[in-house]
Amino acid sequence: MSGSPPLQTAPNTDVGKSITRGDWKVTTHKRPILNSTEIEAMTTTLGISPPEMIFGNNSVEVTNEKLNWSISFNALDALELVDKSGESMLKVSYSEAWQKMRERVHEDIKEIVKPYDWTYTTNYQGTVHSSDRPFQQTGSEIPFDKLKRPDPILLFDDVMLYEDELADNGISILSVKIRVMPERLLILQRFFMRLDGVLFRLRDTRLFIEFETGEIVKQYQAREDTYANVRSGLYMHPPEQIPSLLRDDGFIAEWLPVIEM
Repeated sequence: MSGSPPLQTAPNTDVGKSITRGDWKVTTHKRPILNSTEIEAMTTTLGISPPEMIFGNNSVEVTNEKLNWSISFNALDALELVDKSGESMLKVSYSEAWQKMRERVHEDIKEIVKPYDWTYTTNYQGTVHSSDRPFQQTGSEIPFDKLKRPDPILLFDDVMLYEDELADNGISILSVKIRVMPERLLILQRFFMRLDGVLFRLRDTRLFIEFETGEIVKQYQAREDTYANVRSGLYMHPPEQIPSLLRDDGFIAEWLPVIEM
């Protein structure tokens, strides 16, 4: 991951939030979609065309200076992990047409657009900056019992990183939700992809931090199933509800089997 700083836009356009709890500082940045100049710069950096709606200056950041530790979630680092070899491209009838369309949209960019995963699937789990606290495999789990307590929500935010409608054949979205309580916080970064008639895909990263003890727990989970399997499971729902249900990532998540943890 590059850990590159965000692109720069006018500071007064940021509608993010910030809060400090003890040694922990939480900051969200929510700025407008990138302009054409910023998109061209990102395309050059990535070597691929970015998604249609790219919020390259948005981020969620958690910092503890005492521990010399921080984590951030941002679009550029997430897109760095999109497969650019073309090996994981979904071979569907409209993938070639989609790629040609994207080339026309960014025709002012002279470099040849190489084959890549045009669904923008990423297994990105945040960008960690730490001298001595890397994540390690443990048996620790997020204590959801603590998160179910009726604690006041001191900060909540929902930050979009990118979105693409896959040439009107579905949707790919990467977003980050964060809620901060008096004693702890929880972050959910979710990649949700629906490719109509082909596949549903979900990549969740949850990050839990207990402020007083400094305990940090990260969990990653990948879910996936065919469009046909998910669609067939909705037969009991009224037909008029199906379109909205297929766009509801929270609902779809319950139907997708876990393929990686």
